[in-house]
Order: sequence, then C-alpha cells, then structure tokens
Amino acid sequence: MQFLKQDLDGGHYHWAAGDEHLYTGQPSRRRFDKFNGNQVLFLINFYSSLSERVSLKEGKSIERRILDDLPEDAKSEVAVFNWLRKLALPV
Repeated sequence: MQFLKQDLDGGHYHWAAGDEHLYTGQPSRRRFDKFNGNQVLFLINFYSSLSERVSLKEGKSIERRILDDLPEDAKSEVAVFNWLRKLALPV
C-alpha cells in the first residue's frame, strides 16, 4: 500500500510543489524535517516497503511516532529510518 497525502493525520505539514521527485530511492544524509509532508510520506513509504504487510493504521502509527517521539539527534533521513527500525514498529 502506498501512503498518500490524504492518509496523513497531521495538518501541520508544509508541501513544496514539485518536491515529490526529491524523495525517491533510499533515505539519505539529507536533513530531515518532520514538518515536510513529502519527506514524512517518503520515509513512511520506504519503511513500509520493507514489510510484507502494510496497513493504513500502521502508517499512521509511524507518522505519530515521528511527530511525537522523534529524538532531537535524529537529524537525517538515515537517522530517522534507523530510529524507526530500532522501535520495531509492527509493520
């Protein structure tokens, strides 16, 4: 399942038009902004792509964890992805 903009619960995101193409492939050392909707979607979808089963509920759980629990030292996409993996979220 591909998570889309309308699947996210947060209304706090900014959406830069045309930025979607920047967020493909694997997470990089690019600075992570938890208020960038395109970047949050990218990480949710990348993380979910590594799982055999994905649901809307699980994607929303990842979104909530990024918003509420992301450590201050998780500054890059790679760091956020590694943090998500350590949480062993049920994905």
